[in-house]
Amino acid sequence: MPTVPSDFLDGVRDAAPLHLGIAPFGLVAGVAAVEQGLSIFHAIGFSSVVFAGASQLAMIELLGADAPLAIVVGTAVVVNLRMLMYSASIAPYFRNFAARTKALSSYLLTDQAYALSIARYGRDGDTDRFAYYFGVAVSLWVVWQFATVAGALLGTGLPPAWGLEFAAPLVFLALLVPALKDRASAASGVTGGVVAVAVVVAGIPFHLDIIVAAVVGVVAGLAVSSFGGDV
Repeated sequence: MPTVPSDFLDGVRDAAPLHLGIAPFGLVAGVAAVEQGLSIFHAIGFSSVVFAGASQLAMIELLGADAPLAIVVGTAVVVNLRMLMYSASIAPYFRNFAARTKALSSYLLTDQAYALSIARYGRDGDTDRFAYYFGVAVSLWVVWQFATVAGALLGTGLPPAWGLEFAAPLVFLALLVPALKDRASAASGVTGGVVAVAVVVAGIPFHLDIIVAAVVGVVAGLAVSSFGGDV
């Protein structure tokens, strides 16, 4: 009887605390999809194919607001551009993987899977890299899918008093704070946050706050870094 690799179990265990934030985040995504007119089957398909919480919510809201297709696609692309950086960063650890394994890994890539895996690889060189990554990523995928299905089925039946809309920002804050390791990253994060709030307050539609804040935040981080902000 085949045994489950210990590194896989380590990945599931390390991701477990994040499941507490992912589950309500997924419920919100499922509810939002149904509220904006998608059928339950479309909501489930959207979640399983796209599998990108932040961009899913952004796209759902934009589609519900009848935003131009270019804005919907552009917002999703900008929100997910960070995946290119994650991929470039983690690629050296996956260099010897088969093409099919790399393809599966790319589909399962999330902020949480990246952050936990990179931290693990950095402190334990003997880790079975794919087993650990797979443990983290698959457990997150399963929780997300079940949560979005539950949200789609419940629809608007979830009490607003539960405040589930705060789940998404809390999960990202939990990942963001440890990543602010130097002045450049701190400048990028703070500037992006301030700009995002300012754009929302200004009433600019179609979630352009995400695009504007991302661009300005990156520029701020590069500016600080170029002037020696990392020392």
